[in-house]
Amino acid sequence: MNKLLIIIIFIFSVCGGSVWYAYSPLTPPTLPFEFSLNQGSSLTTVARQFEQAGLLENSRLFVIFARVMGRAGKIKAGVYQLDGAVSKMELLDMITLGNVSKSQVTIIEGWNFRQLRGALNASPNIRHDTQNLSNSEILQRIGAAEVHPEGLFFPETYFVAAGSSDIELLRMAYRMMQKRLNEAWLAKSADSMLATPYQALILASIVEKETGTPGDRPMIAGVFVNRLRIHMLLQTDPTVIYGLGEAFDGNLRKRDLISDTPYNTYTRAGLPPTPIAMPGMAALNAALHPARTDALYFVARGDGSSKFSSNLNAHNRAVNQYQK
Repeated sequence: MNKLLIIIIFIFSVCGGSVWYAYSPLTPPTLPFEFSLNQGSSLTTVARQFEQAGLLENSRLFVIFARVMGRAGKIKAGVYQLDGAVSKMELLDMITLGNVSKSQVTIIEGWNFRQLRGALNASPNIRHDTQNLSNSEILQRIGAAEVHPEGLFFPETYFVAAGSSDIELLRMAYRMMQKRLNEAWLAKSADSMLATPYQALILASIVEKETGTPGDRPMIAGVFVNRLRIHMLLQTDPTVIYGLGEAFDGNLRKRDLISDTPYNTYTRAGLPPTPIAMPGMAALNAALHPARTDALYFVARGDGSSKFSSNLNAHNRAVNQYQK
């Protein structure tokens, strides 16, 4: 009987301690207190972040508490704001239910506009006002002068107030691309053969899609500039794939290379009519500061890098070495 009483007292003590911990108040170090949680952040990482910021005294206890509550794998990315004291239970609810003050959306370098629209539609904390709009209607809503949306949105992480329209986010990304593109254009090489910032955007998008190793970007840009200069076909697979659209099944076939579309650089000379993806700043800089090289060809080595050649015979040897 005494053993049973001891067990009952122990259980009540543990439960009482857990309740006390869950509902004891936390005082933010500053008011308002804003913090960001990145996509994929672990519970341990988040708890340490809170401890370093002065919100928690002991990150380990918070981790144990969250695991006991079954919330360990439910951290939601975003920007949060505390306007006063909260309990540990309220804090846990906030970060696992996603009660954000700002929504975080990341545009990835090399995405096309279809992928961007898919990411916006899947984002839970913004209004999906573009969901039923055509691409042309979206461009009109954000005040864009262009008639095609591809490449117009700068890859970066954007924060907007929770519940904001995805149109607002697209407008921010569009204006950022205009700013970055204009900055890059003003600093272009004096001997650049590109006639307009939009041509630079097109070339940068191809460089973005062709590059496996960041350090290769200027050389890849140099190859394409050399080809443009001597009126040689660009013959770049990513433009062909873009022209195939949703019909592309992951395998590029010979019939695709000879089937003419506005984006088939095996059948049409010069740059394609629009960008094929959203280039980052490094690709923009490479397009406007290409490497000075005599290379006209390149082939993937298989490790992400490329082998560059100045003539077809050398290129064919490289193809045999690395791809056959």
